[in-house]
Amino acid sequence: MMRRMAMALALPALLAACGVPRGAAMQSEILSGTQSETSNVQVVEVTRETLAEIENWPPAHPQMRHNWTRASAAATARLIRAGDRMTISVWDSQPDSLLTTGEQRVVNMQNVEVSATGYIFVPYVGEVRVAGMSSDRARREIQDLLAPIVPDGQVQLAVTPGSNNTIDVVTGVSRPGRIELPEISPTILSVLAEAGGISPSLRNPLVRLNRAGESYAIPAADLFADPSNDIRLRGGDRVLVEEDQRSYIALGAAGSEQVVYFERETISALDALSTIGGLSDTRADLQGVMVLREYPESAVRETGAYPRKTQVVFTFDLASADGLFAAQRFHIEPNDVVLATESALPAVTQLLSLLRTVNNIAR
Repeated sequence: MMRRMAMALALPALLAACGVPRGAAMQSEILSGTQSETSNVQVVEVTRETLAEIENWPPAHPQMRHNWTRASAAATARLIRAGDRMTISVWDSQPDSLLTTGEQRVVNMQNVEVSATGYIFVPYVGEVRVAGMSSDRARREIQDLLAPIVPDGQVQLAVTPGSNNTIDVVTGVSRPGRIELPEISPTILSVLAEAGGISPSLRNPLVRLNRAGESYAIPAADLFADPSNDIRLRGGDRVLVEEDQRSYIALGAAGSEQVVYFERETISALDALSTIGGLSDTRADLQGVMVLREYPESAVRETGAYPRKTQVVFTFDLASADGLFAAQRFHIEPNDVVLATESALPAVTQLLSLLRTVNNIAR
């Protein structure tokens, strides 16, 4: 009689054990129905063999991060451009000079702006084209043109660069602002250094260059690593340094559930798991790690190295060497969901524990 009463009291606990609270779904629950022809989800098991094709798939969310230009300014003297302002000083010691007086042997023409067509106006000479010249050549050109008027005259010339002869460093540095183009075209690293360097607080910074209506980008780490990337800048260039905004979502039976930002340029599936504290020892299914990714319709093809459907679930078996090596080479993309599914073992273990408890009570 007492044994039957014990069993009756334990029955509700046994039933409750069948629905043990979980923090994540099981792999079988997520993949349920994906084999149907009407399913909108493609399931791909990631192994070293299948990875060779997956690596050739188009990116789900392409971003401009590696299209750096090799075309740079030659290491020559700065050229005068439209918008520059010039100070022209003419020295003449002749007592009957047309430009100077007995008390003042120098005449200064200040803030002479180079017109949009590249000309300046010089008294007694008229319009003089100076755009495209170095400051030294422009000085000699003006002096030669003034020779019939002031044969012994000497010309001094100072140029203040206009917007076409400056470089704007907009964001991501200690001292953003406008930098005047020096006499010799500077490299991008020297310009960044003059602006105080890239802010150390930026996560995996990206350097962008806007030039003549074109945009280029390179990760700062790559810019520093390869001297050939240290291109010379031109007047009118704009430099922006931005923090890496790419992220993925971590869910399930892992160390944490959160939005995770890219700390470096590429992150593998194993990197992603280690970043969030790894898999839960008591809950995670080593054969049920998944990466969920959504592709645009334009990337879907029936044949070739393309996804077959817009929604793709990549599965990993981290209980095998093949699966581990494949996960080490599989690259996480922005907006991916890294999901560690729940193992069925904890529920089974808890159920067996309850059965042992009931059996002990019934004895």
